Amino acid sequence: MSDTSNFHRTGVSSSKSSASVETEPARPVVFVLDDDPDVREALSSFLASAGLRVFAFRSATDFLRAEAPDCPACLVLDLQLPDINGLDLQQKLAEENGPPIVFISGHGDIPSSVRAMKAGAIEFLPKPFSDEELLAAISNAIAKDRETRQEREEFAKVKKSYAQLSAREREVLPLIVAGHKNKDSAAMLGIAEITLQVHRAQIMRKMAAQSLTDLVRMASKLGIL
Repeated sequence: MSDTSNFHRTGVSSSKSSASVETEPARPVVFVLDDDPDVREALSSFLASAGLRVFAFRSATDFLRAEAPDCPACLVLDLQLPDINGLDLQQKLAEENGPPIVFISGHGDIPSSVRAMKAGAIEFLPKPFSDEELLAAISNAIAKDRETRQEREEFAKVKKSYAQLSAREREVLPLIVAGHKNKDSAAMLGIAEITLQVHRAQIMRKMAAQSLTDLVRMASKLGIL
């Protein structure tokens, strides 16, 4: 797989407008970011042979310009890049919900590996590393990304449901999940108990909560508890 071919094959791009990836939601993606063309070629070929979609980049600039597909992914990242340090790129991606990172490096040292792992890297592999080590790290990274993406989707759904609540219902919700009895919650708000019960039913419906336990879990996600 040549790094001079089009982006749909390798991910190499010189402009943001052309940096788009065809979508195959069922298949995860591995981004390879290394300034050594031989390493990019070897990793791309090996990972493609393992059944993974691979998009390779020669610089962080090219990678950041690309539009990532909406699917589970991970980034195989060289520590030393021509335009930015891999650790600095890791920090930037952490602020943007970037994919989990597997570091590779021929110049790695203990402080760098410790910093990378503390910042959330899945693995730090010094070159040379075995095929098995790389595949295991990538598998863990993609599994982690699937879990994170699911959590984000669930949080977005809860936020959307919460946005449907009226101002009064948002006052009632914390009292419900705190375990207060209906009559006590009604007294706190200065409303009739029957009115409180109506608000409670509306909250359960709008939040699509199947039980009080379910509602408590949603409130916890929202930081209401």
